[in-house]
Amino acid sequence: MSSVLVDEYNHNFCYPVPKALENDRVKLIPFIPSKHAQPFVDATLPHPEVFKYLPVGPHTDVEHFLTSFYDPIIHKNPGFVLFLLIDKTRPASTSAGVVGEEGAIAGHLAYINSSATNLTTEIGYILILPPFQRTHATSNAVGLMMHYMLDTPEQNGLCLRRVFWQANALNLPSRRLAERMGFRFEGILRWDRVLPENKQEYGNGIKVREGDPRGEKCVGRDTAMFSHCWDDWEGGGRGESEPLK
Repeated sequence: MSSVLVDEYNHNFCYPVPKALENDRVKLIPFIPSKHAQPFVDATLPHPEVFKYLPVGPHTDVEHFLTSFYDPIIHKNPGFVLFLLIDKTRPASTSAGVVGEEGAIAGHLAYINSSATNLTTEIGYILILPPFQRTHATSNAVGLMMHYMLDTPEQNGLCLRRVFWQANALNLPSRRLAERMGFRFEGILRWDRVLPENKQEYGNGIKVREGDPRGEKCVGRDTAMFSHCWDDWEGGGRGESEPLK
């Protein structure tokens, strides 16, 4: 499921970065800007709607992708690492391809807010292109990411204690996916995030008070919190995801 560690690019991540996480349907490869930024941006340009619940995007070009997202949010933070999702069952013509990889770019996912001290990580920045939504792509990718973090070293995993998942409370597809993958709902974090001005329609619907430092155009987001912990995994969660391997 996971192969040897990446050594050609410094991902600046607090955990070991696998060269790939894959099964017979999908492959997750650590994002390397020089190889993956251009084809990824090309694949997303026709689909700006996929960014609606993300705090970034849409990306207009590679420079915008790097300067507004990858460099400041992913690469500079040792708790974050981004993966490009390849659907091995679809031709590159479905969206875009990557040199040296068989299949089509289906989106990206990331480990974020990771803490090696506390043995935790979050699965986030899930972006799936429309041709791959409601298919095997997302569930297989999330399952592979769960296996890598929650499996024991004997199972080629890192043996973490907690993997969590946060979604905009309005993002029902993300919440349903979390529950389908065995994550437990822990509650709603009210006023958890300040959204940028171009994301006003995805706020909590409550007007901010006068004098708010960010102003009324930067609305608030409520966040649905989920988790899948090591005892959930050992108590049956791993077995439920076995077909993904």
